[in-house]
Amino acid sequence: MTPLRNANPAEAYMNPVWRKLVVLLAAILIVLGALLLAQQVIHRAEGAEPQPPKTTPATAAPAKSAKQEDPHAWKSLFDGKTLTGWKVPNFGGEGEVKVEEGAIVMEMGNPMSGITCTAEIPRTNYELCLEGKRLLGNDFFCTTTFPVAASPCSLVVGGWGGTVVGLSCVDFYDASDNATTQFLDFKTNQWYRIRIRVTEAKIEAWVDDEQVVNQELPGHRISIRDEVDLCQPLGVATWCTAGAVRGVRIRKLTPEEEQPAPKDAKSLPQKSPS
Repeated sequence: MTPLRNANPAEAYMNPVWRKLVVLLAAILIVLGALLLAQQVIHRAEGAEPQPPKTTPATAAPAKSAKQEDPHAWKSLFDGKTLTGWKVPNFGGEGEVKVEEGAIVMEMGNPMSGITCTAEIPRTNYELCLEGKRLLGNDFFCTTTFPVAASPCSLVVGGWGGTVVGLSCVDFYDASDNATTQFLDFKTNQWYRIRIRVTEAKIEAWVDDEQVVNQELPGHRISIRDEVDLCQPLGVATWCTAGAVRGVRIRKLTPEEEQPAPKDAKSLPQKSPS
């Protein structure tokens, strides 16, 4: 009887039947592993919150632009502290010009003192406001020269002995002798609100809330006296008088405000900015 030999594992592995069984088992394990991994991925995907796509520079939302400035808002021409944006015209005999307590003070000249704005300003369709007061003397204390398109004009405040208000000049006539002539009583050391509006159709002006000028422009010649020539394009002057001004502001009119009012409409006063 032939004795049995000890089974050799290597020989058993080399047996074709065993080899097929091992390969099949390995394949089954690989498939099961792949299915388990796929199930885990699907589960995670279903439970996760949707994420927004990453933003690239090409698709980035534009930053919010800064708040646009209102082109019709009031703009200050005097900072209340210095004469920045202003120059003192050399009239000859002018008094000292300085800043005191938030106002431009023009000491009495012989005969004139004044101040001229150096900032860029509109030539038409604008509104100008300021406050002025007489400190000493008895003549004009804040006569304001301003542009009217290509021509200059002046609003005289307290001239010809202290009471005349009007435009100089209209058709070559002074404020004391044309259709805009008014007479007002001005007290010393009292502030008065001055407002001037210029459109292509007319010049309007107010002292406090009283309208003192409503001058049509078509068919009329607008000009200034030679004495205030150095105040162009915008300036304030006094005559043998000490005066002060403050709160000098300007703004462009809106398209609606530029339109001429009906002839039978009364121009209503508007409050200057506080």
